[in-house]
Amino acid sequence: MDYDTYEDLQGLWADLETALALVLAHPGQISQFEAKVMQLDAWMQELVAHDSDAGLYLMYQLAASSNIGYSAAHALVCATLSHILAGSYHLPRPERDALVYAALTMNVGMTQLQDQLAQQRERPSAAQQEAIRVHAQEGRKLLERMQITNALWLDVVALHHINTAPTLPLLQQPPAERLARLLATVDRYAAMISPRRTRAGRSVAESVQAVTGPTSQLYQKAGDALIHCVGMYPPGVFVMLNDETTAVVLRRSPQPQQPQVARLLDPRKYPLPGPDIVRLTEAPQLRITHSLPSAEVRPLLDTSSLLHLGALMTNSTPTLRQVTHTPGQR
Repeated sequence: MDYDTYEDLQGLWADLETALALVLAHPGQISQFEAKVMQLDAWMQELVAHDSDAGLYLMYQLAASSNIGYSAAHALVCATLSHILAGSYHLPRPERDALVYAALTMNVGMTQLQDQLAQQRERPSAAQQEAIRVHAQEGRKLLERMQITNALWLDVVALHHINTAPTLPLLQQPPAERLARLLATVDRYAAMISPRRTRAGRSVAESVQAVTGPTSQLYQKAGDALIHCVGMYPPGVFVMLNDETTAVVLRRSPQPQQPQVARLLDPRKYPLPGPDIVRLTEAPQLRITHSLPSAEVRPLLDTSSLLHLGALMTNSTPTLRQVTHTPGQR
């Protein structure tokens, strides 16, 4: 088994997160801020383009184990999901770009506070609640100070916590409102699956319910589109099967609830001798009963198992072996 490609790609995703963390933490110190955000977007696109399932797998695993900081991990997940969702809606290029740039920078007005809140056990103080309330507008002002003049990007950042009921179907809404609802959907979904000090990341099923259930009307079916894009159980997510084994999703399939999985733990939660790859579309006796927070599974796995799985993912796509440099810097 060749582990080099997986380790290279894992390193590139981690490098991307680190670069994004620097931009978000110290925007005033970044020369040509707009060009840097565009470069980060190009980097993410190249990592996803070769194999979107492998990209999602790597991204989810990174988000679940990252120690860089919640804000950067969350922004990267949101930008990647926004990029995939934009393709599903066939958004014009200017709208796609504005959506992804906004996903990367929507919380730039509260980066340090966002990292602090992710580690904080007590409820936000009155001052913190006020900072949360105004952070979208503060983010827009900060971006304007960074000489961002793209009106759609700025508007989407300012509106990304939109909480007014729509008066038109999603695709008939003004561009800024439409993109803000898409970003709000991704933001809520990604926030629920991410671990914080006060709680583990929610299961994907809970996150899906949040963006597709009765309380999701503000998002105007964007949640359904998101699930259609990434699957009910995206690559990189841990799940329980009906035989009580624990598995990780490797690849999507045309059936949203029947992805390819690798069984990792037996019913007693002991590691299997090696990953057992199963295509659920070809194993009618098996089905996913629910997804699991990463924090419940990762401590039970050894590093070699995760490395082996990552190699299985990346070695199946030959062109991924070409991405061993920092994308966007050729």
